[in-house]
Amino acid sequence: MRLPKVVLLVSAILTILGALYAQKPFREYPAVEYENFPLPPDWRESTEFTRARLKCMDIGTRWGPRGYNWTIDYPRSDRHLLAGIRRLTRIHTRSVEQVVEIDDPAEIYNWPFLYAVEVGHWELSDEQAKRLRDYLLHGGFLMVDDFHGTREWEIFMSGMSRIFPERPVVDLSNQDPIFHVLYDLDERFQVPGAQYLYRGRTYEQDGYEAKWRGIYDDNGRLMVAICHNMDLGDAWEWSDDPRYPEKFASLAYRIAVNYTIYAMTH
Repeated sequence: MRLPKVVLLVSAILTILGALYAQKPFREYPAVEYENFPLPPDWRESTEFTRARLKCMDIGTRWGPRGYNWTIDYPRSDRHLLAGIRRLTRIHTRSVEQVVEIDDPAEIYNWPFLYAVEVGHWELSDEQAKRLRDYLLHGGFLMVDDFHGTREWEIFMSGMSRIFPERPVVDLSNQDPIFHVLYDLDERFQVPGAQYLYRGRTYEQDGYEAKWRGIYDDNGRLMVAICHNMDLGDAWEWSDDPRYPEKFASLAYRIAVNYTIYAMTH
C-alpha cells in the first residue's frame, strides 16, 4: 500500500528532527592537564544518566590558554567521580563524562546536569547567556566549581547577571533539601585543590571561606548550585592519591552524589 505524500513528508520531518535533537556520541577533547587518559570499560554503555561538562569560552589564565580552562581536571576528575557514583548509588551512569558545547543550539537540552569549572574566567555571549537561561528555566541544573576569591567572583557574576539579571544569588541554608537528599551534609568545610599538597592551605587567592550559594526558580527549585572558594574537581581528581586527605575527598563525593540526585528528582 502506498502511503499518502503528506504522511511521508511528516515522517521525513520527524526523522530529521530526531536526528537533530539526538544526543551526540561520546567524544574526547584536548585538555590542559591530560592526554590519552585511559577509558573505563563502560564508556560505551547506554545509561539512564550521564553528567555533562560544559565547554565555553573564557578569558584565559596562567593555568591554560584562552578557550581551554573548561578542561581543568578533565577528564580524570569526571571519571573518578562517575565511577564513585556507580559505587555509592543505584544511579545507572557510565563512567565517562559528556562534553557539551554551549554554542550548539540544541545539545544542552539533552543533558539534565551541567558541570562547569573555572567560571571565574568564563566569557558568555548574549546568545549563550540566553540559551543557558532557557535551559535552566526548562528544568536544567548547573553546578559551578573551582573558582576563588573576589576577582573571580566578580567575573562569574558578570556572566550570571546576563543569564538571570532579575534573580538573586543567595546563600543556601543548612536546611536546604540539596544537603539532605541522601547524605546529611550539616558539617561542610572548605574542600581544597591540589595546592594543599604542597602549600598546606585550603584557600586560594582571598577566598578564605567556602560559600554554598545558588539561584532558585519560581517554584523553589535550585537551578544553579554555586561552589565558591572550593575545588571539588581536584578532590575527585586526586581521590586515589594517598597524599590527598580522605576527609576532603569524602565530602566532595557526598556533595556530588547529593547534587546529582537532587538534579534528577527536582
